[in-house]
Amino acid sequence: MPSTESERSKSLKNGITMTRDFEIVEMSDMTESNRRSAAAPFATTTAYAVSTKPPADTGDENIPQRVMDSFKRAPGAKLADQKGYHVHDHMPDVEQERERHYDVGVANARTASTGLSRELKGRHLQMIAIGGSIGTGLFVASGIALFQSGPASMILAYLFIGSIQFCIMQSLGELAVAFPVAGSFSVFSTRFLDPSWGFAMGWNYAFQWLFALPLEIIAGSLTIQYWNDQLNKAIFVTIFLVLIAVINLVGIKGYGEAEFILSTVKVTAIVGFILLGIVVNIGGTPQSGYIGAEYWVRPGPTNHGFKGFCSVLVTSSFSFVGTELVGLAAAEAANPRKTLPSAIKQVFWRIAVFYIVALFLVSLLVPYDDPRLLGGTSSVDASASPFVLAVESVGSTILPSVMNAVILLAVLSVGNSAVFGSSRVLAALAEQSHAPRIFAYVDRKGRPLVAIVFALSLGLLAYLVDVKVHAVIFDWLLSICGLSSLFTWTSICLSHIRFRQGWAAAGNTLNQLPYKSQAGVIGSWAAIVANVFVLAAQFWMAVSPVRASTEPMTASQMTNNFFQKILTVPIVLVFYIGHKLWFKTRIIPLHGMDVDTGRSFSRHQAMSVNSSESSSRWPLWKKIYRSVC
Repeated sequence: MPSTESERSKSLKNGITMTRDFEIVEMSDMTESNRRSAAAPFATTTAYAVSTKPPADTGDENIPQRVMDSFKRAPGAKLADQKGYHVHDHMPDVEQERERHYDVGVANARTASTGLSRELKGRHLQMIAIGGSIGTGLFVASGIALFQSGPASMILAYLFIGSIQFCIMQSLGELAVAFPVAGSFSVFSTRFLDPSWGFAMGWNYAFQWLFALPLEIIAGSLTIQYWNDQLNKAIFVTIFLVLIAVINLVGIKGYGEAEFILSTVKVTAIVGFILLGIVVNIGGTPQSGYIGAEYWVRPGPTNHGFKGFCSVLVTSSFSFVGTELVGLAAAEAANPRKTLPSAIKQVFWRIAVFYIVALFLVSLLVPYDDPRLLGGTSSVDASASPFVLAVESVGSTILPSVMNAVILLAVLSVGNSAVFGSSRVLAALAEQSHAPRIFAYVDRKGRPLVAIVFALSLGLLAYLVDVKVHAVIFDWLLSICGLSSLFTWTSICLSHIRFRQGWAAAGNTLNQLPYKSQAGVIGSWAAIVANVFVLAAQFWMAVSPVRASTEPMTASQMTNNFFQKILTVPIVLVFYIGHKLWFKTRIIPLHGMDVDTGRSFSRHQAMSVNSSESSSRWPLWKKIYRSVC
């Protein structure tokens, strides 16, 4: 490996982080002696805030020329050199086998100094955290969950997944605030666990969003049929694909503004639905009077017992997919240290209000044996949405059309997030030499251009919507990443646990962290156990599924169901084992763990002591408010 690259990675390890506009966030003396002495109560570090403004627009070039120039590679940015596979610093015989080993230090340095633009504001992160992934998982898939398990089991399943989601996001918040690097949680697996596991988790997460994009576009085209089923669905596939492409090619600020607007609409709609649901439940429908908990009595609170509960655990997990996107956005936030903790805490409100309360009202307004819950042509058909069915019970009003319009915007939002999530992870994989280096191309606007174009190209699969067997095709594509979120969330928690161990082994204290998980390591362990339980439940459903029909399944149906339920597992194992055998990677040792490169440094002790002294004088209501907001 060239010595210049080695020197560059060493300089990054010494505590200097530079962004695309050459902003030195903070700089500190990280020598071993000073690091040990950092435990002193008022030990401080020297901090600088030096930034350069972008070149002034002279107006000499016309607008089309400036637009074309923006697609050129960012000044000083180079594609990752993939010939530098060599062993960890502590491993012997580097020279003899350098082509068959992986260098974690170089990967850490590259992801800490990409050309991504930091333009996301606090309000962008807030709305990405609150409503960025509210889509078909909540609005449509909850109908299948209600049918399979009944209202009580559905609420319990969402509470169960929501509680572990809170722990996961707290773990991610601690890591992402400390290391606002490109790739976030996919990079943490490489950095704190095992490079081979990071390779498997990165591609696992990329597949999840790459195949979600055409699925969401198809969901949008099917939603249009609520108003006119004679229109050609391919027309709307084109419209949605162009809209998503424009939003993502505008740049990270365009994505942030779009998500801010779309998430605001979704949040407003859910709050409106909650208010409407309370009125309808108390006042009744035109055909009946007071409803109350009638549907919890007849047909009943549960369906299929414990098996019904287990059957909706993965469905409810699917509804929470995307909460981790705020961690990816940290690498493009203007001030992640300040804005990210508040955004992470918003997950509490999202779980409590937008999922549990809304679904509880749905269960009061729609009985689980309503045949319309199974009336959709596919798993993303909004005609089977329990939210739409609930507002339809009011009578012939404009409300069902409004609810379908909200679902349409939600689909566009999730499709937008799919391109953002997949492109950023692909770019980070390329920076780590886990993917073709062309994906690391970042242009002058801070966009991972090639990765975005690649993600958008897979959206063309949505044109299969007019093919009769499109549902079968996308069932198999979705099965490739059906359990991806469980693996991603488990890796986040494992990375958090290992980071805490490596942090302590390096002689650091928790007070030096800019943000500490409210759930702690115990929360990470609880989330891991819960995710394993959900995975075991999915294996049970693969062998013995809950079905609406009483007819026995054929051997072909049993085989298809089994592999569609658990196909993610063998794919992850193949990626992990294949990479490990080829590059002979090892689990990152605690004392060799890099806890410096890309870290957000600060005058932590003085800040934490002063803040703890002032917070101790807060009234109880303010302490509670600040802990969740």
